[in-house]
Amino acid sequence: MLLLTFKHVIADFVLQTSWMALGKDQKKGWALPLLAHCLVHLAVAMALILIVAPRFWFVAVIDFLIHITVDRAKGFCSANLGINHEHPWFWTLIGVDQALHHLTGFGLSIFMAAN
Repeated sequence: MLLLTFKHVIADFVLQTSWMALGKDQKKGWALPLLAHCLVHLAVAMALILIVAPRFWFVAVIDFLIHITVDRAKGFCSANLGINHEHPWFWTLIGVDQALHHLTGFGLSIFMAAN
């Protein structure tokens, strides 16, 4: 869990550029920034998992697929419901997004620990 939390902090905050963060939540042109952002998650997860537990390499792919789905849902809500930094639901949307990402890490950690 700590490893996947570390991965999330690095990929979601340290390595995410403004182009990714703002672009993935747009009504048009969201696909490339979203893909780039989620590929960063895939790369960091894959590197860490290959070092610690290489037989679970596929967990990085699962994390990527879940991450791109969650972030697209958040971006869709942001773009189509007008939820920007001035909207009262902005921080709720960010909180739900982050909670889903952390629950993903928790679930994947349980899977790896049980196997």
